[in-house]
Amino acid sequence: MTTTLLRTAGELHARTRAGRRAVVMTMGALHEGHATLIRTARELAGPDGEVVVTVFVNPLQFGAGEDLDRYPRTLDADLELAGLSGADVVFAPSVDEVYPGGEPQVRITAGPMGARLEGASRPGHFDGMLTVVAKLLHLTRPDLALYGQKDAQQLALIRRMVRDLNFGVEIVGVPTVREEDGLALSSRNRYLSPEQRRTALSLSRALFAGSDRHAAQEALRARALEVPATHARAEALSAIGESRAAADAHAVAKALPGAPTAVRAAARLILDDAARLSPPLELDYLALVDPSDFTEIDDDFTGEAVLAVAARVGTTRLIDNIPLVFGTPGAAS
Repeated sequence: MTTTLLRTAGELHARTRAGRRAVVMTMGALHEGHATLIRTARELAGPDGEVVVTVFVNPLQFGAGEDLDRYPRTLDADLELAGLSGADVVFAPSVDEVYPGGEPQVRITAGPMGARLEGASRPGHFDGMLTVVAKLLHLTRPDLALYGQKDAQQLALIRRMVRDLNFGVEIVGVPTVREEDGLALSSRNRYLSPEQRRTALSLSRALFAGSDRHAAQEALRARALEVPATHARAEALSAIGESRAAADAHAVAKALPGAPTAVRAAARLILDDAARLSPPLELDYLALVDPSDFTEIDDDFTGEAVLAVAARVGTTRLIDNIPLVFGTPGAAS
């Protein structure tokens, strides 16, 4: 497939298209995670549609002391990968094209959700992100736009902006792509030395530990609810190795679904161990949140949740998350 490189919105608007336009927004340095987004966009747009990949390193998303100048620029390689993955166009505008006349005086504000977790660690980041996403949506005029679930808070805020401000675009979240060792794909992974990478693997291991504990809690709860008699509950629970719970099976049957506290604790153990490695993992946050507003969930929560983590290894800051579902909303216990 021949992929066209365009630099201005005028060039993009001049293109004729019969089907839907799907947009994948990136800051360049494309990797397999981006390729997955582009391939998904190709499938959703269909043979008559058009896939546009934006490449723009947005200065508004970088705070003081962050890695704007250090952020990799690899446009030639990006153009090749985008084409191989099914993109029709790579739209790589200049800063002047996106922000004519300098930094915008009117910006999107992320609101309360934008001040939590990533927003607390990186003040102003989400305001800058939403501002450029809004501008790129206007500049590219897509029918649908795809974003990775690795940036879960970003995805949630984009969905909120599109809903609150009546953007006529469908937002599609695409599952996180991981390397063979479990590390979530990120353009920043290239900054890690071999020793730092070994430490960085603790992020995904912590999430998987939390996920495993969640699965065990859900299985225990489901098994307990299936057995009618208290004595029988104790025997059933004992049979699956939960001796402490079996001591009070009736309480387990009435237990709060999924036990978010246990999930957090399982993940925290891995992260605490990683803090003692060389080089150490410097934890920013571990959070188990409601994806609708990114507030911490309580132990009586049912429904979809996100277990999220952010940390530094050396000078590289990494984020990761995993989706979980607690209980069955509305189910009696």
